[in-house]
Amino acid sequence: MDEMNPNGPDTRTENELETAVERGADARALDAPAAPRSALDRFFGITARGSTVASEVRGGVVTFVTMAYIVILNPIILSSGTDVAGQTLGFPQVAAVTALTAGVMTILFGLVARVPFAFAAGLGINSFLAVSVVGQVTWPEAMGLVLVNGLIIVLLAATGLRRLIFTAVPMQLKLAITVGIGLFIAFIGFVDAGFVTATGAASPPVGLGVAGSVGTVPTIVFVVTLLLTGVLVARKVKGGILIGLLSGTVLALVLEAVLDLGPKVGADGTVNPQGWGLSVPELPAQWVSLPDLSLVGQVSLGSFERIGVLAALMLVFTLVFTNFFDALGTMTGLSKEAGLADAKGEFPRLRSALVVEGVGAVAGGFTSSSSNTVFIESGSGIGEGARTGLANLVTGGLFLLAMFLTPLTSIVPSEVAAAALVIVGALMMAQIRSIDLSDFSVLLPVFLTVTVMPLTYSIANGIGAGFIGWVVVRSLGGKAREISPLLWVVAAGFLVYFARGPVEALLAG
Repeated sequence: MDEMNPNGPDTRTENELETAVERGADARALDAPAAPRSALDRFFGITARGSTVASEVRGGVVTFVTMAYIVILNPIILSSGTDVAGQTLGFPQVAAVTALTAGVMTILFGLVARVPFAFAAGLGINSFLAVSVVGQVTWPEAMGLVLVNGLIIVLLAATGLRRLIFTAVPMQLKLAITVGIGLFIAFIGFVDAGFVTATGAASPPVGLGVAGSVGTVPTIVFVVTLLLTGVLVARKVKGGILIGLLSGTVLALVLEAVLDLGPKVGADGTVNPQGWGLSVPELPAQWVSLPDLSLVGQVSLGSFERIGVLAALMLVFTLVFTNFFDALGTMTGLSKEAGLADAKGEFPRLRSALVVEGVGAVAGGFTSSSSNTVFIESGSGIGEGARTGLANLVTGGLFLLAMFLTPLTSIVPSEVAAAALVIVGALMMAQIRSIDLSDFSVLLPVFLTVTVMPLTYSIANGIGAGFIGWVVVRSLGGKAREISPLLWVVAAGFLVYFARGPVEALLAG
């Protein structure tokens, strides 16, 4: 992968950096400028970032293929929650708005921020809504809370406070966030593939495959796809990740046609351990369907009256913290992996990126698809060579097309897409070489950041543990003056975030 700045440290002034940001150039491009070949090249800075149109298109396709599962998974999660009025969200309707919002926000982010970070419904927040929030409010009211959360994030970004927090994070923690996200998405891949499963026992909580054996066909397909893709990437084959994904999908289609394994969980709730995870790899009977967008605009702010202002604000606080720091961590990791980050860990058009990311939450609430945010799976497209927002136009266009081709998005099984996540996780893990771990006051916060993310299945939790560890250990270790006052405030906020259960109980009492 690309290094952060192969020509030495970045010594430009802030004004010079802002000028570069407005031109859409990255830290490396300023040291070795290249003449743009077209208006498209000039707008996105394709040549300046050492990329090509072909690489951007290929990367955009890979990102979509890796993320396409969200069009199926988000409806599964959201439609499973019954609100206080006994209402549920329809699967086809959620699938349509999921694809619509992901497509629009991915394209908008590509045009404004001009970096290859794709958008979709955030998995942490949609689960929180389906499990915790709609037990207290209706679905329109829950989406109203998501919209308020987004407006707050947009305000923080527009005023510059969000960027100040981003800048206040030490470089060691920014690198740790990158590594932690790498382990996190690799763990997601292992779980999605059935390579790692819950044991149901207190100890160990997770194990290898089914009963300690990787003996199911879907998991074997994952292993084959992973090794094939790994060989292609190791040999620096262009399109290696995409070739691996396509090869794994073809293999899965053939095996399903021959063996007729079916889904892991049937329509009647029966469990088939030998079956496929989120989707069965088979050609659909119906290729095209008209999207039902009836959920767009189904938003209400009635939760503040239904459950009270304080209780509603606690839910908004949880949403803001999760949204804010998940996105901060994801963008930090992706920009570093793409070689777009400067010496401070910042990337071009950062403020615009932070504002648009907040708009994703607003859009997700307005369309009832849940808060939309930057997806860590974008790393698969970056691994394939994407460096600019042009890749987002490709990914976003495919999401919009997916509104009409929802049946086709289920062809790629999660076990195949999982292989790409593990490959990208391994690539991001390599960033740990840039952290000096000889100082234990650095080592412990870094360790907490890297390990808590995958173990709690939350980027925000990992960032919070790392921030608190950094402030406490470094300050009591005699280095309090080196800590930004803003980092103290954020660490205190995370203490409240981690203790929100007792706080909510106290407010309810």
